[in-house]
Amino acid sequence: MTPTDQPVPAPRVLSAQGRRFLDAPRYAVVATLNPDGSVLQAAVWYKLQGDAIVFNSRVGRRWPANLNRDRRVSFIVVDGEDYIEMHGEVEIDEDPVRGQRVIAELARRYEPEEDPAAQIAGFAGQHRVTFELRPARVYERFLGR
Repeated sequence: MTPTDQPVPAPRVLSAQGRRFLDAPRYAVVATLNPDGSVLQAAVWYKLQGDAIVFNSRVGRRWPANLNRDRRVSFIVVDGEDYIEMHGEVEIDEDPVRGQRVIAELARRYEPEEDPAAQIAGFAGQHRVTFELRPARVYERFLGR
C-alpha cells in the first residue's frame, strides 16, 4: 500500500472533499453495542447538517435502544474504495415533531421520485427518534479512482 491508500485521520473535522462525499445520498452503516458487548450494525439514511451527522429511526428497534444505553457509535459511509469513518457519542432527541420532520427530509433525499405526501403518511404513525453525531474522530480515504 502507498501512503495515499491509508485512511487519513482528521480529528473532529471533515475536509471539503469529505463534505462533498457526504452530500451525496449514500447509505451509512451505524455500529452500536448490544448489552452483551457484541456489535450490532444497521444501514441508515443520514444527512450532513453543519458539522453533525443526523440520522433517525423508529423507536423499538435494537440499535436505537443500544444508543439509549450507550451513546458510543461507529458510523461509516462507503462508496467503492472511498469512505469516511467516524466515531463518537450521539446526542439523542426524542421530540416526535422533529423526528417526523427529519424522516420526511431523509425520505425526500433518498427517494426523490416518490410522492412526498405518501412518504410522510408512511411514517406518520411511527414514534421516531433523531440522533446527532458530532464525531470525536474522523478518518477519510479517497483514492479518486
